[in-house]
Amino acid sequence: QVQLEESGGGLVQPGGSLRLSCAASRSIFSFVAMGWSRQTPGKQREFVAELTTSGRTNYSDSVKGRFTISRDNAKNTVYLQMNNLKPEDTAVYYCYASLVLAQRAWGQGTQVTVSS
Repeated sequence: QVQLEESGGGLVQPGGSLRLSCAASRSIFSFVAMGWSRQTPGKQREFVAELTTSGRTNYSDSVKGRFTISRDNAKNTVYLQMNNLKPEDTAVYYCYASLVLAQRAWGQGTQVTVSS
């Protein structure tokens, strides 16, 4: 069983930055990939960014050039650095870990609010 714990959400003004963290309960190299999705009320959860075990990254078009996903192997932690935040980035951000056999584990989510 995998546990993922997110932190780092909060309230920030437009143009500001936040860094989200996702700490895993075991080595991140036991996963196929780790990533972030987000969800706003009444909408489906949408993909934001992903980092594979081999180091390949993938971003949604809406965050490309503003968000960066990275990892600290020693801390079993994945980060999402979010710069130049916009009001439309407001959402609950969920960390996930992609496991073998197409299974996926999710964190509990952290709220990000971009507002002046």
